[in-house]
Formats: sequence, structure tokens, C-alpha cells
Amino acid sequence: MYEVFQKYLEEKSTLTPQESERVASFAIIKKLRKRQYLLQEGDIWKYDAFITQGCLRTYSVDEKGSEHINSFSIENWWTGDRESLMFQQPSRFNIDAIEDSELVLFTHENFELLCREIPAFNNMVNTILQRSFIAAQNRIQGSLTLTAEEKYLNFINKYPAFASRIPQTMIASYLGMTPETLSRIRKQTAKK
Repeated sequence: MYEVFQKYLEEKSTLTPQESERVASFAIIKKLRKRQYLLQEGDIWKYDAFITQGCLRTYSVDEKGSEHINSFSIENWWTGDRESLMFQQPSRFNIDAIEDSELVLFTHENFELLCREIPAFNNMVNTILQRSFIAAQNRIQGSLTLTAEEKYLNFINKYPAFASRIPQTMIASYLGMTPETLSRIRKQTAKK
């Protein structure tokens, strides 16, 4: 499992063998079964988490019991609640496994230590954060300006691996539409 993260580090940064060993020394391996929580609403998030296998979702539940999916995360992606982590406040989100998953966790204290000690690691993290910010901006813009059909087409074009791994009801929640609307859109796009 750690080998997946090691390969990711080799592709995204230029760590020396000693720096790679230092990073590995802080890694915590975590396995989740399908539907098992990584984080529950009300808990404080304390890690930086990299997915080596599987698929997770980050979501909230409103007062009526409806789920609102904020994001999905798959292999070679990071997940967590940055707000809870940075401000050490109870999370508004749940993160659970859509399928059996494996992760590499770092306590945030150790992750920050690695960023201070290893410039190449810090540069990689900054690049990841910038890309995450851009992705969040694009998601907000799309949710404000795209039609329901455009949202769906954008989703399957941008994330083709998700369409076969994630239940349609979850995709509908992520796109901000009912499962019935998504089903109608899928039928219409299949005819085109």
C-alpha cells in the first residue's frame, strides 16, 4: 500500500532517498471497509490523508436527513476536511468509503514538520493546494452557470472513472439534482 504513495512522491517531487525515508517514517496505514467512516460530523480532523486504493466521499446531512455530497476522492488523491484541520473545530462533514479503501495518513503536526524540513515536499504540497483551489473555483462556477445536462456531461468527461464506480444517486447528490433528473438526463444524452 505504501508503495503507491512512494510512486506518487517520485512522480510529483524530487526527494532524496533520505528524504523519502523520513516521509515514510511518519506514515500511518489505514484500511476502511465499504461504508466505514474516516471522519464523522462533529469530530475534529487531525490528518493529511492520501488514498492508495478505493473511493471515498465527503458529504453533509441536512436537518431533513438529505445527503449533500461535496466531493469524491479516488486513488492518488488527497482527502480530509481542511477547515476542521486548520482551525481545530468540529467538522461539518462525514467522509466514508464508497468501496473498500486504503490510505496513508500523516498527523498534521508531522505533515507540517515534513513541509518545513523538506523543501521538495513542501513545493509538492503547495502545488496540490493550488490545484485544489482551482478545482473548487471551477466547481462553484459550474454549479452557478451550467444547466443540469451540462453539469452531468462535464462530470463524466472530467471524471470518467467515477461514472462506473459511484452509485447514480450519489452522483445526482454531487451534481445538486434529484436521481430522477439525472436518470432523465442520462436517457436523453444516450439518445444523442
